[in-house]
Parts: sequence; C-alpha cells; structure tokens
Amino acid sequence: MRIGRAAEAAGVPTQTIRFYERRGLLPPPRRGPNGYREYEASILTRLAFIRSGQAAGLTLVEVASILDLRRDGAVPCARVHSLLLSKLDDIRARQRELAVLEVELEGLISRSVRLDPADCTDVQICHIIAPED
Repeated sequence: MRIGRAAEAAGVPTQTIRFYERRGLLPPPRRGPNGYREYEASILTRLAFIRSGQAAGLTLVEVASILDLRRDGAVPCARVHSLLLSKLDDIRARQRELAVLEVELEGLISRSVRLDPADCTDVQICHIIAPED
C-alpha cells in the first residue's frame, strides 16, 4: 500500500510516517518502479504500537529501544515493565508537585480578593504575587 493509504488506515498524517522512518521507528519501505513508497500491511501494526507507546507516556526514543529489542530477537516485556514503572513514578511525583502548586495558587487567589489594586506599587509590579513584607 502507498503512504497515503497507510496513513489513512493508521489515522496519522503522511508526514508522521516519514518522520518515523527518519527516526528508525519504521523500516525503510520498498520503492515501486515509480519511486513511490510501498508498505506491507504489517506497517499498520507497528504504527499502532508506536502510538500506543506514546499514549502510555513513552518517548519515541523509548519506543525505539523496545522495537530494537524485538528486532534483535529479545522479548521486550521486562523493558516495557521497567519503563512503565518509571513513568508511573514520574507521574506520582508530578502529582505531588501539582498538589503543592494548587495550594499555593489557592492562597494567591484568596490573597488577590483581599488586596486593593490601588495599593500596588511600581516596585512590587503586582502585589498579588510579590513577596509579602
């Protein structure tokens, strides 16, 4: 199948397929006599895998490492498990940071209701977020 048909079937733009090829995530396609890319149906499975990996928070470099393991004959499940645990740890840390930020923002919003804009000075720029004296 040609790139347009592959892109439509996978739900991605043709530029995405070309980008994945340049990054080594997709094998180089066969070229027809006219120079057009000709893809095997298996490309759709690989595109779906790449998109699923990204949806799980994996970077393209991480997805490529999984594909490399599979290409080399290894079963990448342990690597995927490790990557997903790391992503979960990152998300939990980010959630804690966001919870702290939420409290800080609520405090600033509460403060903004109590402050009079007329009391704001040029030095403070904005007394809502300026440090309290």
